Amino acid sequence: ALAREHQATPRTRGLREALRQVLVTRQAVLVSRTKAINELKSLIVVAPEHLRAGLRGVPLAKQLTRIAGLTSPADATVEHRVTVLTLQSIAARVEFLLEQTTQLDPELLRLVKEHPAGPTLLAEPGVGPVVAAQLLVSWSHRGRVRNEAAFASLAGVAPLEASSGQRSRHRLNRGGDRDLNRALHTVAITRLRCHPESRSYETKRTALGKTHRDIRRSLKRTLARRLYRRIQAATATSPTGSIPTSAAA
Repeated sequence: ALAREHQATPRTRGLREALRQVLVTRQAVLVSRTKAINELKSLIVVAPEHLRAGLRGVPLAKQLTRIAGLTSPADATVEHRVTVLTLQSIAARVEFLLEQTTQLDPELLRLVKEHPAGPTLLAEPGVGPVVAAQLLVSWSHRGRVRNEAAFASLAGVAPLEASSGQRSRHRLNRGGDRDLNRALHTVAITRLRCHPESRSYETKRTALGKTHRDIRRSLKRTLARRLYRRIQAATATSPTGSIPTSAAA
């Protein structure tokens, strides 16, 4: 096998692994929560009218409260009893998953702030705890990603050459770390909505005939470069850009 010119440094554990575990768990909770909420909504739609009337068209929190207070009188039909039982079972699952999110989010924020680059990332417009955590997990530590071009390639935001003959063009890179790509996408969308400099950039590019998709792709590439530099600068005095495994436990 040919030796690579630049050998990547293996990923570290410690704080990075703690961040990764919380992110993975949080995502699983969100998926389960969405599924449970959809199940609840579907059941409300087909519930008997006397049950459905008090549950439709109200916020989720109020639905959960009302479902918890449902009862089945002695002369209730089998459909009523089973519907109440099922509604309360699903509602209890939704409440549990909502509680899981409220427990995981503060922990994620604490871990991000503990990272040498965490506060720097959180100060960036459009970067919240979840996005910051994903950036740090994908970056991992100094030495893993050799430069900003490699980071953009890792994120799948570096355009790929697709020229043919006299026609010069590039195509979208659909490879790389898709979680990192989604994080950059979130930042780009947020900045285009409420960040003055990004909105000005969009206006100028639109005047040049660029589509919204083209502008978003270009902004994601710019963000990858900027955020990589911010992480590198913030971790310049920390060789691993992380903390020992024992301290993260």
